[in-house]
Amino acid sequence: MLDACVDALVWQPDGCYIDGTVGGGGHTEAILRRLSTEGSLIGFDRDEAAIIRVQKRLSGEPRLSLVHSNFANMASILDDRGMEAVDGLFLDLGVSSFQLDEAERGFSFQSKGPLDMRMDQSEGLTAQEWIAQTNETEMAHAIYTFGEERAARRIARAIRERRTEHPFETTDDLAALVERVKGGRRGARIHPATLTFQAIRMVINRELESIESVLNEMLKRIRVGGRLVILTFHSLEDRLVKQFFSGHIPREVSLQEGGVRIEGERPFVSWMSKKPICAAEGELKINPRSRSAKLRVIKVEG
Repeated sequence: MLDACVDALVWQPDGCYIDGTVGGGGHTEAILRRLSTEGSLIGFDRDEAAIIRVQKRLSGEPRLSLVHSNFANMASILDDRGMEAVDGLFLDLGVSSFQLDEAERGFSFQSKGPLDMRMDQSEGLTAQEWIAQTNETEMAHAIYTFGEERAARRIARAIRERRTEHPFETTDDLAALVERVKGGRRGARIHPATLTFQAIRMVINRELESIESVLNEMLKRIRVGGRLVILTFHSLEDRLVKQFFSGHIPREVSLQEGGVRIEGERPFVSWMSKKPICAAEGELKINPRSRSAKLRVIKVEG
């Protein structure tokens, strides 16, 4: 969906844009190709490895500035740089393929690795520490809320019982326990531990809080005509983004005395596409991970 993202974002080739999640640098490079020599791009990522990777990939690119930081801090960093507004913001909310494929990061249950799961390895609790110190009730709530996992209580109970005998240290250990609790795969399309891993990752990285923060702070920093382009990969993120955007769509309310009143949160926005844009069949064959991707785009009206 790379072309769809960049098509939606870049409307002024000489503008200033932000890629809030540079990851492997694919979107970053594609955005730069659309910019003129006068355009500029600021790339953020909370994963220092991603910043180093993109620095190497795009070394010598004068239009690009990279920042190692959570995108929740974006507005304050722009303030520090004396920047009041930008022409567009792109966020890819999926976990980086590099993070999933590197066992030592602890994001995947497909291979044995330490229970880390931190997007920024310089701060915060690891998944192992969270599992060791979180009480059963809070754990069950987190797994149910952030993973939408129906077996959350049984999984939390089993984790609490097992950790008293032997602490969890590796991804395969946790995945195996969740699989036993859920009765094995039994022909399921996804691994039984998928939703539990998603929930733990989202909690320790405070992902939804970060999304809410960047939306609230940055929408008012995008110039009139500018775009906010967000790629989501599961229902919790997509619901949050959709509801936020919808709250800024102006609505006409009929008045009892006649006439209408325009309601909605400022700044007003309009949908560039009312329905989310999804991956085409051709891309699904090349990149199966894009199956759950939804692209939502709004234009700032002021």
